Amino acid sequence: MAETLDSILAESRDRLRAAGIESAALDARHLISGLLGLSLAVLMVRGGEPISATNAQRIRAAVARRAAREPVYRILGEREFFGLRLKLSKETLEPRPDTETLVDCLIPHVRRVVARKGSCRIIDLGTGTGAICLALLDAVLEARGLGTDISEDALATALENAQRNGLAERFEALRSNWFEAVEGRFDVIVSNPPYIRSKVLEELEPEVRLHDPAAALDGGDDGLDAYRAIALHADRHLETDGVIGLEIGFDQKQAVTALFEAQGFRLRGSAKDLGGNDRVLVFKRDVECGDDR
Repeated sequence: MAETLDSILAESRDRLRAAGIESAALDARHLISGLLGLSLAVLMVRGGEPISATNAQRIRAAVARRAAREPVYRILGEREFFGLRLKLSKETLEPRPDTETLVDCLIPHVRRVVARKGSCRIIDLGTGTGAICLALLDAVLEARGLGTDISEDALATALENAQRNGLAERFEALRSNWFEAVEGRFDVIVSNPPYIRSKVLEELEPEVRLHDPAAALDGGDDGLDAYRAIALHADRHLETDGVIGLEIGFDQKQAVTALFEAQGFRLRGSAKDLGGNDRVLVFKRDVECGDDR
């Protein structure tokens, strides 16, 4: 009897469950739909259709990788973020849904700048796949973006993602350690920097520990190294009415706020992620500090 989509889906789900994958049913559906180029809805509707031996073999190979705790979207090689299809690579962090909260928070700021100036310059520090910057460019057509990263692999991936989403004309990439090689001022400074304490890295789930790049995770002894570097030099790269948008760890709101206040910024907004944890901080210059440029 020929194998069907339903039978390979059931087999995949059972194998993942046996491997201790909590989201076995969902992961099996995402893997199969991604490998075959089908939507989840179509996968369910066409469940009785036969599947070729070649595709069954591809699915079983992917399921074996997931059973070994490789993340679904690493296996598929791409992930959707804010409506964009983004390629992943070895030295890029997999963009997570919680980071979409940061994009949501910044779109109104970008639009206000455009309404006032006709354009908006964005810099995404530690851009990785380019996810945050590209999502903002896609949402606001008058915006232009610069993505920086220390990884050539990440920069190449971000540029490819800009190309595949029709945003290449408004996106540039620059190899830089935070602001080190950056020139000029920007209306929006945004970053999802590494913020996990070094000693915690070995306690992370294997999906993260073994497959996400350490450089995108390790925030130093207290998890705040990147925030210090950004806060120290942000003032000379931020336009007068510009904003700084940051993703943070769930317990870092007070510490990160203190770092930026010490450099003359004031917290102007914050947001929680899908799980109800503090996730986004938005800063502006504190004009009471005497910098009213």
